[in-house]
Amino acid sequence: MPVVREAGIVRADNARALAEGTWMGSEASQEQPGTEPERITHHLAELSNEMVRLYKEQFGRGPTRTRSDYAGPDVLITTLEATFTPAERKLVEMGEHQRLRDARLFMQYSSKRDFIETVERITGRRVRAYVSGIDAEEDVSCEVFYFDPDD
Repeated sequence: MPVVREAGIVRADNARALAEGTWMGSEASQEQPGTEPERITHHLAELSNEMVRLYKEQFGRGPTRTRSDYAGPDVLITTLEATFTPAERKLVEMGEHQRLRDARLFMQYSSKRDFIETVERITGRRVRAYVSGIDAEEDVSCEVFYFDPDD
């Protein structure tokens, strides 16, 4: 079972895509030097760094922890922790979790195209769906990208 540590994990059910060289889009996969697992680790780190950049641009600060992983051959999940601004932390202290979720998700979806274009550029695959979520009590966010399985 192939495993890549650091930026992401390749699970056994993804071995087919890894073996076929279709894990990332064919162009993105071939542009990176090294073995396929090394290329996956590199591009997952690049995806995490770009999510940090987008969060900094959008909210004025980036997360303290970020991790990108595949959940099967056609789903990418980026988890971001400790992203709240001081004003948002104040909302949490006041128990205004729903108000914080509503504001964050509104802002997130206003930048939907930026997130999708970044992931498509790095992976070389078309994103068919994007889901953003947040746990306002724990200050954990996720960005989930569903790829077109035909890419």
